Amino acid sequence: MKITRHDEASRGRYEARVDGHDEAAELTFSKLNETTIIADHTGVPESLRGQGVGQALVERLVADARETGVKIVPLCPFVRAQYSRHPAWSDVMQAV
Repeated sequence: MKITRHDEASRGRYEARVDGHDEAAELTFSKLNETTIIADHTGVPESLRGQGVGQALVERLVADARETGVKIVPLCPFVRAQYSRHPAWSDVMQAV
């Protein structure tokens, strides 16, 4: 699986591609300010579900937030659910 990050001025997204699959999974975010982003959507095509692709996207989001000192507001239900399973992420997640 290859995950890439795409940044724009006020938004961004992570894209996950898996060998042998044409469709990509994505996790989108909005930039609230220089130190806070809002994880607002995670989409995983049916063909990639059950393979840990969504979780890998959130793990990359968390790793990047730790590296850059950014806080994440988990508005996306999937990101919020993953956070509830990983309380160690509380250093980068803000309560909704």
